[in-house]
Amino acid sequence: MYLIITRSFPPEVGGMQNLMGGLAKSLSKHDLTKVFADFTDKHENFDNNVSFSVERIAGAKFFRKFRKSYLINEYLKKNKNVKCIIADHWKSLELIKSNKKKICLIHSKEINHPLGSRMNSRVNKVLNKVDYVISNSNYTKNLAIKLGVNDEKIVVINPGVEPIKEIPKIYLDEAEKLFNGKTNRLITVSRFDKRKNHEKVIMAIRNLKELYPNIVYLCVGYGDEEDNIKKLVNELNLNNQVIFMKNIDDNLKNALIAKSNIFIMPSIIHNKSVEGFGIAFVEAAQHGIPSIGGKDGGASDAIIHKKTGLLCDGNSLEEVYESIDQLLKNHAYKEYGKLAKENSQKFHWNKIIEEYKRIL
Repeated sequence: MYLIITRSFPPEVGGMQNLMGGLAKSLSKHDLTKVFADFTDKHENFDNNVSFSVERIAGAKFFRKFRKSYLINEYLKKNKNVKCIIADHWKSLELIKSNKKKICLIHSKEINHPLGSRMNSRVNKVLNKVDYVISNSNYTKNLAIKLGVNDEKIVVINPGVEPIKEIPKIYLDEAEKLFNGKTNRLITVSRFDKRKNHEKVIMAIRNLKELYPNIVYLCVGYGDEEDNIKKLVNELNLNNQVIFMKNIDDNLKNALIAKSNIFIMPSIIHNKSVEGFGIAFVEAAQHGIPSIGGKDGGASDAIIHKKTGLLCDGNSLEEVYESIDQLLKNHAYKEYGKLAKENSQKFHWNKIIEEYKRIL
């Protein structure tokens, strides 16, 4: 039996939730799998329709950590058939007392504390005791080594994705209407925060609209920077070029990506926050859409530069502008998109899980 401990899990939405949900589903095809996850509203329908057992832990965040660890430790005492514990985060293992084989996933932001700091010591105390540390990208692996994690324990396994399903025509038609005849289509699906760097894309569009009058930029998501980004759009008089959407159906989200030309997220490092991988690039590639990502972080594991998309310095407005222009010019995004779709197949869970099985 595999035991998964996670703080992020479906039906909540997000990259980490998709990763841990996909991992649990894939592992359950090979052996019994049990998940200890944090409570989330309306989880019953999800939990009742999966091929593994899910136990939800409720309560205030501070107390939930201790209660969850107590329940897991008690479970491990009573269930000797658990052969491996897999955690989404070093904090998920901090209070677990067991000699069972342990694997911990790392993603970049959660380990990015100054070398020698109290938090760095806590991170290393956990990670250097586990059997394997699964890094989501080569960038995250190198960051972990720099911060004191034993490099012999680290294995790079990129996050997986489920093969895409056919999008119902009604959603494709709705997406086409939302683009309203605009032919040069950019899209970002992410939280609105400084690291995602919507601002540079918007400023680049201010100049690009002179070359591409039909350019449109669709921002799907929500977050702390939403008001600031909308204010910038107003100041630059780009309300006809930038569209905001949130809380939309997954089918519509996928249709909007499929009907776009470029997925763009030129992420930067903001404080300790950095893009560890960028599963959104792979999800876009599955629809035949190339990406523009930032060179800071792990996007290079998801985007093959000048083949499936482009990597640029997200801090440079000129590089963001030139990257967009390069893909739009002569419809270059079409050839990039074909190669991106082919490359996305290596991230399918049926291939990624084989990499986990080698160390399990």
